[in-house]
Amino acid sequence: MEDLDRRIVTLLATDGRRSFTDLAKDTGLSVSAVHQRVRRLQERGAIRGFRAEIDHDAAGLPLTALISIAPFDASAPDDIPDRLRHLTQIESCYSVAGDENYVLTVRVASPAALEDLLARIRSAAAVTTRTTVVLSTPWQNRSVLTDLTD
Repeated sequence: MEDLDRRIVTLLATDGRRSFTDLAKDTGLSVSAVHQRVRRLQERGAIRGFRAEIDHDAAGLPLTALISIAPFDASAPDDIPDRLRHLTQIESCYSVAGDENYVLTVRVASPAALEDLLARIRSAAAVTTRTTVVLSTPWQNRSVLTDLTD
């Protein structure tokens, strides 16, 4: 990725609503050149979309948990993500190395809702679970791209 494209991606990762005019000022390009670069970055898949950052507490989902899962039968087909896709409380599903096969990030309203979700995960995917409840989140979703202005 070219330095200018990396700069644009970094700026958008910090503020996905940044205008083309502001991007042009920050990069020294024309507005039309920035627009073309952003469009090409989207076409190449470097930018997959623009999303709202949600305050989960305000949205009624204050409890975050990380759930590690492993199948009961290690020889069973590995279709766990497909079996769990319908559970909307699951925010992300990571395939991992180690004792478990996947780690899920989930958001729910209460401990009772987490208990219910765990039962539905176990039933839907025939897995064992190990759960870690998040107490606080000092930061998350930060861009790991190097800011080229420093």
